[in-house]
Amino acid sequence: MKPSTADCAESRAHLTRLPGLADRVLQFDLAKEIEQLRTRESWRRETGRSSETLVKQQDFRVVLILMKANTRMDKHRAEGRISIHTLQGRICVHLQDQKLEMPAGRLLALDCGLHHDVEALEESAFLLTISWPKDYATGPGFPAEANVEGLPKINSDE
Repeated sequence: MKPSTADCAESRAHLTRLPGLADRVLQFDLAKEIEQLRTRESWRRETGRSSETLVKQQDFRVVLILMKANTRMDKHRAEGRISIHTLQGRICVHLQDQKLEMPAGRLLALDCGLHHDVEALEESAFLLTISWPKDYATGPGFPAEANVEGLPKINSDE
């Protein structure tokens, strides 16, 4: 069933901190976004990564992540379904019982709650997309402004 326009407007209403991330139409030049991440203070920190939230709806996020070679995002999980699309470089996603190497151009989809970590085998950029069921995203325990991506703190410059 297609959500009504009113439902979509309601889901944007809670996003007061950065309302532009919830505009009805958003378009990005990913190459430019990646270059901008390389100029940010977070890129120079010891974590070896920088990120920017490109889209932030209550039930949907798109995050651009840039990682230096030989860095890792420790084990974590997301409450929603996620996809990881490698744009540049090569990463390895470690699941409980397998390692999935992902060169540029690969897309991986993971179901809710799967523990994983991400290792950059070389400098890499990827898009992380997270989608929550509407009833979860609007429930009383859903933290609208928290680090709901289920990731260790990424030092986002959003």
